[in-house]
Amino acid sequence: MARPSKLTDKQWDEIKSRMLKGEKAADLSREYGVSKTSISERLSKRVETMKAVSNQLVTAEQNLKALPVSEQVTVLNFVDDLKAISLNLASAGKFGAINANRLSGLANAQLNTVNEESLTTGEGMIALKLVGALQDLANEASKVPLGLLNANKEQVLKLNNPQHSDLQGMTDEELFAIASRGS
Repeated sequence: MARPSKLTDKQWDEIKSRMLKGEKAADLSREYGVSKTSISERLSKRVETMKAVSNQLVTAEQNLKALPVSEQVTVLNFVDDLKAISLNLASAGKFGAINANRLSGLANAQLNTVNEESLTTGEGMIALKLVGALQDLANEASKVPLGLLNANKEQVLKLNNPQHSDLQGMTDEELFAIASRGS
């Protein structure tokens, strides 16, 4: 287990903000009494990503301002549509995952009612068919969230580790953990 940090979360946020503005990790390490390595390991990749996103936003704003006003309005409306679609897809993924989990739980509960003795009766066979049907529904419900994870796999790799191509073999669950962590 890692040693607790000497700095508070607020201090780390201050360091991150100052690095984003161009201050060097070496200077900040002396000021805050932590090693340059600690700062670099904890923040350098995040700050690099934040700078890249900031530059993209500035470029996008400049490109938008270069358009005629009518086209700016069209672009902004389209952006709103894309945000709404993204939000709705995220909700669909969330609810699909919840449904898949609940259906798998129901299938598991139904399976627990089946024993070797009940398999010799029609009742046991019906219970097994119900288990299969519930699990099929659970698998179907998981397609949207898994599809969204797969669709975002490349983006997660780029945002969180732009210079590491060795992440290509990661599972969806590992990539989702990285995306959720956001660090």
